[in-house]
Amino acid sequence: MKQAIERRKFIAAAAAATTASAAPAEIAAIDGGTPVRATPLKAGYWGTQYYDEKERAEVLDVLEAKSPFRWYGTQTPTKVLQFEKEFAARMQTKFALAVSSGTGALQCAMAAFEIGPGDEVILPAWTWHSCFNAVILAGALPVCAEIDDSFNIDPDSIERLITPHTKLIMAVHLQGNPCNMDRILAIASKHKIRVLEDCAQSAGASYRGKPLGSLGDIGIYSLQLNKTISAGEGGVVVTNDPALFERAARFHDLGGFRAPHQQVVGGAKLDWLFGANFRMNEFSGGVMLAQVRKLDRIVAAVRGNARLLYEGIRDLPNLKLRLLPDPQGELGSGVFLDFGNKSRCDRFLAAMKAENIPASKPGGSVILPTLPHIMAKKTIHPNWPSFHSERGKAIRYGPDTCPKTIDILGRYGGVLMDPKFLRQDLDDIVKAIRKVYPSA
Repeated sequence: MKQAIERRKFIAAAAAATTASAAPAEIAAIDGGTPVRATPLKAGYWGTQYYDEKERAEVLDVLEAKSPFRWYGTQTPTKVLQFEKEFAARMQTKFALAVSSGTGALQCAMAAFEIGPGDEVILPAWTWHSCFNAVILAGALPVCAEIDDSFNIDPDSIERLITPHTKLIMAVHLQGNPCNMDRILAIASKHKIRVLEDCAQSAGASYRGKPLGSLGDIGIYSLQLNKTISAGEGGVVVTNDPALFERAARFHDLGGFRAPHQQVVGGAKLDWLFGANFRMNEFSGGVMLAQVRKLDRIVAAVRGNARLLYEGIRDLPNLKLRLLPDPQGELGSGVFLDFGNKSRCDRFLAAMKAENIPASKPGGSVILPTLPHIMAKKTIHPNWPSFHSERGKAIRYGPDTCPKTIDILGRYGGVLMDPKFLRQDLDDIVKAIRKVYPSA
């Protein structure tokens, strides 16, 4: 009798499962179904969403003091200098230099490393214009490496590109995801090459418990509108090396080295050099002083939202997510899925748009070797030294130099995160992905 009862239970359960599996799936909006959301979900600019009376008070201080220049004025300026101190402490570095942009920070780093004609700098094929431009403006030669499924520079590609002229590896932490710094630092140490961490898109992220920017010889950050914290524009250079700091500080300020920065390193050790003007003003310094004090709150919010999205889709069949060298250190800027090929990814993106959930391929950068002016090796003067050496004349750019990069960026799609997304927003994103993923 007991066996008969158990058998009936089994048959009933199997019948229920069959009925459930046979039930029609919810119709995707792209096929005529009802969208998950009635109106499109919109992400905002992270830092500015956190503007409040703190930023206002800092700006009003500068207005009332009538001292917007960072070095002197009607009253003694303090904002930029204090921001540098607090930013260095947050990034666990000895020194921080506030500058006028992330691009300016890269150029200061090139000067600090004494990068110049005849030197080669390895950087990812997929990154922002500023990275390539900074190398060219130093008169050096950019060498583009492939990326891997982290969307960051592929360590295997780096090793193949090293020559006796390689002076620097640019590890760009893209879209909130740290590079594989263990391997990159090991390669750099083996070949006695310096490492620059470009953290423009990843301020607040970490690797093995250390803030990004603190692992290499120099780290740079952008404070532009699209970044974790922002004054609209701005940048920072960090390092633990006093000589590198002094060269960067001199270059950013016409070659001189002001007393407050001399005090930071214990006195000037170098002579004047030719420099540019990348100084940050006190208005920006005040805004950034308020923003850096909110950095951990912003990072915690965006990471929390990304975690909810990961948890909501992790059980999807055959799911392959973006490679995360350190899942705990990732900023959580976006959650990306590998669809295996471009056409399937494109279908997914179109279906998500119809659900009023914006989805996209990896963004915020460009595939540099495919740009016409780079393939043509155009510079700011016909005799610019970057491409006049034997090596510079021989190097080639173009789609055939980065096929892996092009393939990876074509088959990944995902949703960008926002620290201000509500739980309902996250539920809608999860629902939309689960709704359209099976048919993509």
